[in-house]
Amino acid sequence: MGDAVIDCSTVREPFRVLVVCTGNLHRSPLAERLLTSRLASASGKFRVSSAGTAAVNGTPMDPVAAALLTEMGGDPAGATARRLTAATVSAAALVLGAATEHREAAVRLRPVHGLGRAFTLREFARLLHEDDAAGLTDPAERAAALTRGAAARRGVSGGGRWDDDLVDPYGASEGEARACAARITEAVERIAAAVLG
Repeated sequence: MGDAVIDCSTVREPFRVLVVCTGNLHRSPLAERLLTSRLASASGKFRVSSAGTAAVNGTPMDPVAAALLTEMGGDPAGATARRLTAATVSAAALVLGAATEHREAAVRLRPVHGLGRAFTLREFARLLHEDDAAGLTDPAERAAALTRGAAARRGVSGGGRWDDDLVDPYGASEGEARACAARITEAVERIAAAVLG
């Protein structure tokens, strides 16, 4: 697998997480800012960013998503879209797609690098086992170990009730947007709890 394997003994800080959707207007910035908020106690250990496979650079975050993010304790200030590139994938230790198509887009841009580091957001949350980070107290080291464990576990267990893809709520009803935000929050809370220990 080459450099797709993450060696926790040489984790560089900050541990970089990239969240990806299509337009980088709703799902990925919402997940990015929520995860940033939930990992705030590990100051300086993480850098969370987002991008879109078809994003128009500089487009402001969707107002519905921004309002939902504020309700959930995140900060939408300054959130603007940026296009997914090979360089953004290369810089990430963990890539979290809103849906399978976004994970696959990241892997296509950087196949060797992305293979063991790219998941859907909900897939990663589902595959987490805190035992993978047993004995580790540093959150960045825990994140690396959890990523490696999830990569090894991929394909072994089915999606079950998690349903790994997040349907794009952009332009949908407020109810659909809230349902998507709730599913994002569920995954983010699980990830943050595992990383922080």
